[in-house]
Amino acid sequence: MTLTNAQRAQVLVHALPYIQKYNNKIVVVKYGGAAMTEENLKKDVMRDIVLMSSIGMKVVLVHGGGPEITSMLNKVGKKTEFINGLRVTDEETAEIVQMVLCGKINKNLVSMLQSYGGKAIGICGHDGGLIKAKKINEELGFVGEITSINKSVIYDLLEKGYIPVISTVGCDDEMNTYNINADTASSAIASALNAECLISMTDTAGLLLDKNNPDSLISKISVSEACRLIREGKIEGGMIPKAECCIEAIRRGVKKVFIIDGRIPHSILIETLTDEGIGTMFS
Repeated sequence: MTLTNAQRAQVLVHALPYIQKYNNKIVVVKYGGAAMTEENLKKDVMRDIVLMSSIGMKVVLVHGGGPEITSMLNKVGKKTEFINGLRVTDEETAEIVQMVLCGKINKNLVSMLQSYGGKAIGICGHDGGLIKAKKINEELGFVGEITSINKSVIYDLLEKGYIPVISTVGCDDEMNTYNINADTASSAIASALNAECLISMTDTAGLLLDKNNPDSLISKISVSEACRLIREGKIEGGMIPKAECCIEAIRRGVKKVFIIDGRIPHSILIETLTDEGIGTMFS
């Protein structure tokens, strides 16, 4: 569909209240799923983030990279094992996670953002002691539980106009490397920054009362209601840890948290700059 100049102007006018609302506010985007692996979607997301930054939002991009980690492990003949959705990570796997996340993926995202006119710097948990972590348990190996976030590193980059691109690798005082779940990391980072909102991109429409029925989408939910649905088993499977991270972010001071469908082009802009929104909002 081709818009007339008048229609384009009307779109901008409708977006104005939201542009004003988010101006100079911190927005954390957890980036993953199909939006990270499908090339056209990836380009859309990077352009959207540059646009958000250009209109005054302080965007922090937090990314994982599970499929690419699995691919690299397969190439070196290393078996992948998961426990409760978390990748069992021995010392060799931790090195591969660091190489893939902090190297290939992180730098590619930074390059894409800059190709669209953005200012971006890629960092990981080792940089400036950004993400300190400890082992969750011996069974999972070097899978990290976050103990602290050095938010001053992120603030410094935001104040200089950069988009921080954060790969979810943590460290401890002995400089051991830990694989950190991206949902957990984005929740902790958004909380530490007292962000205006956290947007979690997934491969689902949002929270569904019936996982097999996309029409059962819950568009808005309170923390207490979300906890009740988890207890009753209506939120299940892989959505439980995502919902729990959203709940924790709200409890720790993030004003709004969204789970959105990253498979929809420009879903971040639809959520932040329109009346309708998309996905599920926790508040």
